[in-house]
Amino acid sequence: MTKFRIAAVDVGNDSVKAIFGELDYELNIPNIIARDTEDRPIIGIEELDQKNPLDGIHIKVHSPALKENNAIYRVGNLATKSNSASELDPGSSKSEEDQTLIMLFATLALDAVRSENNDVFQRTKNIIDAAYTLGTGLPLREVKEGKDAGYRSKLIGSVHQVEFLVTPKYQGLKVNLRFDEVKVYPEGFAAYINLVMDNDLKIINKDLIDKRIIIQDIGGLSTDIAVIKNRNVDDDKAQGFNLGVSESLEAIREEIRSKHGIELDSRRDVVEIITKKNDRNHIMVKGSRTSVHDITDRILLDLAKKQYRLLRNVWQKNSQTEICYFVGGGANVLKEYIKTINNNLDGYNIDFFENEKESIWMMANAYYKLIKDYARKMEKVKAVKEPVKG
Repeated sequence: MTKFRIAAVDVGNDSVKAIFGELDYELNIPNIIARDTEDRPIIGIEELDQKNPLDGIHIKVHSPALKENNAIYRVGNLATKSNSASELDPGSSKSEEDQTLIMLFATLALDAVRSENNDVFQRTKNIIDAAYTLGTGLPLREVKEGKDAGYRSKLIGSVHQVEFLVTPKYQGLKVNLRFDEVKVYPEGFAAYINLVMDNDLKIINKDLIDKRIIIQDIGGLSTDIAVIKNRNVDDDKAQGFNLGVSESLEAIREEIRSKHGIELDSRRDVVEIITKKNDRNHIMVKGSRTSVHDITDRILLDLAKKQYRLLRNVWQKNSQTEICYFVGGGANVLKEYIKTINNNLDGYNIDFFENEKESIWMMANAYYKLIKDYARKMEKVKAVKEPVKG
């Protein structure tokens, strides 16, 4: 009998966050890919298996869901070192991009090949047949446009293959991925679930359960604003906007390059400069510690004002709202700027998650809670249909 493993995957613009099984494994991979050749040159091939697979993800992906099939990619950390690295562009739809699927398949394959899963999935020589019950999500805007159904149908009913090429420990292994179920959740609703419920979907935050809440989820490419009323997302009031932090991070990266002659590999490097604990907003220029405060403050404050304007417009239409929670990686980047604007204006009742990991992993945690609950209900249905023999 086929065993299906639980997977909750948040394909975020900055990185993919994934939780597997009985909370027994998690992955965080930068959402960057680069086209590559089959035999990527490496120094010291005999030492390849001593390295971390996550630093050398080199794969060929075959799937009927892809526009460009059988292409070869560097993924994550390895892709940042490529001149042709690709990150999702502002204005693009997550559900329609090959990159979203490549990151999803690569993440699942990296879980499937682990020796800990030898008893879970069938292995025949170098081929692993892996089956998953998947919980994932899309921006509110795309769900309202009905794109979740098309995205789900790309995944269900097909076999998707990831072949590991010059990847530490996994070179030569192939993973066939299939899904018994794919649940695609709107991101704003998922944030609410994570706020008020534990892993068993028991209410943990009774203070919030009957409040009128706004959840502003700031991502890389988009911002979702969910309006929660009577324990449900108000579909008519919920809105998605093509405004994320990516363009601002790209602008900071470009200005640092033109002003200081420093080439940063990706937007993720910019996020690190902005959010690191020590020497925040500083870079090294010819060995000297140099402030880039003037660049980051100007660009991020401008974006924070735009985000605050979105909040104000939604709050005005939902005047009985009691609190707004800012969540997501973008909220983490803009937190201090939004707080400053709000304080200066004697503004709204707003809150952030001070725990950085909790904010960034919020979607993956929510998808896990929801897909785990679905799997639990299916087990009960199966148990009723198949009474114990004897």
